[in-house]
Amino acid sequence: MSTLGSTSVVFDLDGTLVDSEPNYYEACRTTLAEHGVSGFTWEEHESYVGISTRETLGILRKKYGIQATVAVLLTELNTRYLTLARAGTPVYPQMRKFVERLHAAGVPMAVASGSSPEAIEAILSGTGLAAQLRAYVSADSVAHGKPAPDIFLEAARRMGAMPAHCTVVEDAIPGAVAAYAAGMHCIAVPYVISQAGDPAFATAGLLFRGGQAEFTAEAAYDWLARTAANDTSGTPYPLDG
Repeated sequence: MSTLGSTSVVFDLDGTLVDSEPNYYEACRTTLAEHGVSGFTWEEHESYVGISTRETLGILRKKYGIQATVAVLLTELNTRYLTLARAGTPVYPQMRKFVERLHAAGVPMAVASGSSPEAIEAILSGTGLAAQLRAYVSADSVAHGKPAPDIFLEAARRMGAMPAHCTVVEDAIPGAVAAYAAGMHCIAVPYVISQAGDPAFATAGLLFRGGQAEFTAEAAYDWLARTAANDTSGTPYPLDG
């Protein structure tokens, strides 16, 4: 057992551990352009942050009347994304420090992402995070992606952890909703800063309203320690950050 008791931590990947959204935007924009859709903006892309790639493409296919199947679009987008991801995906420095500190403390960890398994593996191996984050769950492995709790519950199952003893680290509204639905604590680090006041983030035990610019490994770890020390009921509850 770690110094944080029975605590386990589940990380979202894109926008939380790594700044991969620009690569996803470019891959999506060029894929849509290939199918006659021009003018896909960053602002529109931001509205899909936190939703699985497959589900996002399903929405876009219907919205723009694209003839190709979601499977075809997904293959095309993933091919483009993987090329960009392997060329370079930055890890948020404080998130890397947080992962390293949790690993040193023996805290079980997993990644739960809406990306494909191939994309998750490429990012984790390419950034060196795979050394500490060996377990991951893709939305492709569960019936429903975020905001459903399926992916987080599956991550807990694979870690052998009780959901009430898990803390999710998330950047997006669907992920915060999914964490709450799973009965897990949540540390929220909004990728889209303007969304920090959304009610979904109010369910998080710890909210960094300024996003990654405000997040620190020390503050997150200290909050986890206080949560572990005070949580005798096994029920997620908020603590002031």
